[in-house]
Amino acid sequence: MNYRGRLDIIADILNVASREAKKTQIMYQANLSYNVLQKYLHELVGASLVSFLDEKHCYQLTEKGRKFLEAYEEYTKTKKLVDQHLNDVASRRKGLLSLVPNESP
Repeated sequence: MNYRGRLDIIADILNVASREAKKTQIMYQANLSYNVLQKYLHELVGASLVSFLDEKHCYQLTEKGRKFLEAYEEYTKTKKLVDQHLNDVASRRKGLLSLVPNESP
């Protein structure tokens, strides 16, 4: 099972809101329950990452939200590279340990 953290959920909501979306569209496209969506939307509006358009009854991404998404994309790219390096280091360590005998108790 692939766990989404807080930043991932926020990015999913912002991506949907970047296309001017109603609450139900955000809920389904970001794969969130109604209660979780309510909590996040309240926080994101309060942080000025999204705004609600009364005349269209939908949410839209703000400039601050767009900057967040850009920074999030850079973060995920860097995280992926770091994870790959850590896996490589762990593999090398395992290879080195296989070259020496186990300690006796």
